[in-house]
Amino acid sequence: MPQPTHIARTALPERETLEEDVRKYLELCEEKLGMVPNVLTSYTVKPGKFRTFTRFYNQLMLDEDDCNLTKLEREMIAVVTSSANRCYYCLIAHGQAVRELSGDPQLGEMMVTNYRVAELSGRQRAMLDFAWKLTKTPHDIGEPDRQALRDAGFSDGDIFDIGDVSAFFNYTNRVAHAIDMMPNPEYHAKNR
Repeated sequence: MPQPTHIARTALPERETLEEDVRKYLELCEEKLGMVPNVLTSYTVKPGKFRTFTRFYNQLMLDEDDCNLTKLEREMIAVVTSSANRCYYCLIAHGQAVRELSGDPQLGEMMVTNYRVAELSGRQRAMLDFAWKLTKTPHDIGEPDRQALRDAGFSDGDIFDIGDVSAFFNYTNRVAHAIDMMPNPEYHAKNR
């Protein structure tokens, strides 16, 4: 059974009506990815927020100069955070990214459904336990949680980055829920 066919339950602007920089960004996505992720199409409703979202996402998830976390680690945090929030869009889209970056389709599925069943390194486990707790009970985060990350080899800057990635996906998960955003169907079959 295929997923619903809508992108989001909001009125989306026609591409030809978009401001030139937004339109060009979407065209670049088609060129590089072979599609425009539905999250980007959804954000075209608010061009200023589209620009802020894409700038922040690119810095947070793709920049390798300002973050010691690997792209895979960041995607794992995104999926575990989204799993705690039951965000269908992000579980499908970022679960696919975990499959691609790890070369392991089973790891992607474990991250989506229950990261605790995966055979992870102590570093990864500590990172994901922190992201889960930060999502489910953020008020319970304390120095012992940060120390567990330090003991696993993370610096204080890394702890900031783990929190930053998890916080970003807590935000985007809520936007996705609010507008009933659907992932691109292509994500389902990739890297299996």
